[in-house]
Amino acid sequence: MSTEPDADSGPSSDRARQRLIDLAANLYDQLDEGEIPQMAVPTRTKTNIEYDEDADVWVYGDRTSTRSANSVRGARKLLKAVYTIEFLADQLDQDRSSTLRELYYLSESWDNEEAQFTDQDESNGLIEDLEIVGEVTREDMHMRPEESGATIMGPLYIREQTRRGEREIHCQENVGEGGYQIPNNPDTIEFLDTDAEFVLAVETGGMRDRLVENGFDEEHGALIVHLKGQPARATRRLTKRLHDELDLPVTVFTDADPWSYRIYGSVAYGSIKSAHLSQYLATPEAKFIGVQPVDIVEYELPTDPLSDSDVNALESELDDPRFQTDYWEEQIELQLEIEKKSEQQALASHGLDFVTETYLPERLTEMGII
Repeated sequence: MSTEPDADSGPSSDRARQRLIDLAANLYDQLDEGEIPQMAVPTRTKTNIEYDEDADVWVYGDRTSTRSANSVRGARKLLKAVYTIEFLADQLDQDRSSTLRELYYLSESWDNEEAQFTDQDESNGLIEDLEIVGEVTREDMHMRPEESGATIMGPLYIREQTRRGEREIHCQENVGEGGYQIPNNPDTIEFLDTDAEFVLAVETGGMRDRLVENGFDEEHGALIVHLKGQPARATRRLTKRLHDELDLPVTVFTDADPWSYRIYGSVAYGSIKSAHLSQYLATPEAKFIGVQPVDIVEYELPTDPLSDSDVNALESELDDPRFQTDYWEEQIELQLEIEKKSEQQALASHGLDFVTETYLPERLTEMGII
């Protein structure tokens, strides 16, 4: 089985540069016409995401926040946006790239102190604003996060683009025990061939290592994706491509706590922070394996008591549109009732091989995956 990367998966760098310049030109035109410059962006909160039935993902609704120069605070935001646009346009023109962290520090060299960022959260937020209003991705703007270290292990043969040219890699035979490290822009990967049957996205490193050591990827044809906690955008993008282009079922395997359920939610439906990219990153067909609250009871797993923040998070998830299904309401209400949480590696209480010989095969069979 082979497939080419989707050439229409996102705007080119040239188009991204033009869109950014157009944004700056729009602000200039407002000034030239005697208007107070402003820029509207969707409000990035839980109350402003809604279900897109056509795409089967969660996207931003109609509520917006306005960055306007009619206040000193708003004027500073627009000033920083213009300086950032100039930097990004120059970066794209020179075919260079930078990290989100570098952007924050680079601003300290800008000739207007009012344009400098106070912290990295502010610069990160501005890049997200530009993604939304410019309808481009940060990858198109040649902006990179710090390396996430997420990996994939399994029967997948790929060709990747590097600065030294192309290279072909088998993600089982040509890698060490750590697997193939997912690049910041997985759209540079071309899928050449695969014998995989499904994708298994795993939250923790300890469980990922257990599955690889036990040969679960080889025995069951699994592509094991290590999420490393809350997954980076590159990890979610690659997972979506594996599903969409190779027609592989995607399953998610996490701890049994509210924070881990949100990891599943971000893989399947997108996150609130990046809802503008849900159709690019989310895999709504992804299925949750566990660990489920019902597993805690049925397997008598070692547990920890729910903290107050855990309880609040679970109750919040009952109101989260991503979890408003009969399955999730039943599981969350059960967890609130038993007042316990558990980890993936608690399955080892039944032996080191229990997860690969019993738990996962039974769950995957029950879900119709194997």
